[in-house]
Amino acid sequence: MATLEGCRCRGASGRNNNSILYSILKSDNLVPTEEHQQQQQHPQQQTLQHLLNKTSSSSSSATAAPASLQELRQQACSCGSTRRRGILRSPQVTCKAASAVLVKTLRFVKNVPCFRELPEDDQLMLIRSGWAPLLVLGLAQDRVDFETTETVEPSMLQRILTGVPDRQSEVLAGQSRGVAGVSVVDIEAIKAFLKKCWSVDISTKEYAYLKGAVLFNPDVEGLRCLHYIQSLRREAHQALNEHVRLIHREDTTRFAKLLIALSMLRAISPPVVAQLFFRPVIGTVSIEEVLMEMFYGK
Repeated sequence: MATLEGCRCRGASGRNNNSILYSILKSDNLVPTEEHQQQQQHPQQQTLQHLLNKTSSSSSSATAAPASLQELRQQACSCGSTRRRGILRSPQVTCKAASAVLVKTLRFVKNVPCFRELPEDDQLMLIRSGWAPLLVLGLAQDRVDFETTETVEPSMLQRILTGVPDRQSEVLAGQSRGVAGVSVVDIEAIKAFLKKCWSVDISTKEYAYLKGAVLFNPDVEGLRCLHYIQSLRREAHQALNEHVRLIHREDTTRFAKLLIALSMLRAISPPVVAQLFFRPVIGTVSIEEVLMEMFYGK
């Protein structure tokens, strides 16, 4: 990992909070309105629209990705009768809305000058690390709500009692998870985060600062400009705190509430987000392939 002096980022030193975070706010304001998007469809939207047109009302048979919040999920006995899982009640509507948010999210990232100054390897790692939390944050900002319906996955005990052979059981289990969606616990975690944001009534500027704190994640392994990225996250937190103290002087707990929302966001698993919002659209295609095609045009 390169030091600050060793990284190639232009302007890695000598910046102030205003210049860095002004670029974040400016980037967020560059997102076009819905009316403009309808008049001129962005190539990124065409990529997802092509995938959306290929889907039908039938459920996807893709294998589910690993879910998060293992400690909570382990509270349900794996040898019990059923495991609670959920699927989108209106997948076409919800997936289309999530796809539109993803397009705006990637456009936001591309328009942040501080991000463009990073080496391409660092950009790639930050996108892979941050696309899912940025997407869920975008769902909150655009007030995209969704409904799910609960389904069940046969437990190990059920498969044993019904005499399904081990190999066949594994195949059926994979197919079942693809149809059954994701754990209800994971769905509830996403919904809890959305409700938290809506209850706090986060402003556009606060969302922009939160996006900066999420995007510049120094915890990603292998970053070349680690110290520079650390400074960007630190400045995002500082700017958010200063904004809250200036605009919401009477609410002394608001900054803490926003930090709690961030901690809830980090507990949401990217594979769960991909499985819930994009698996019905892209099928077995890797979400990373879609991201790279949309972001770099590869």
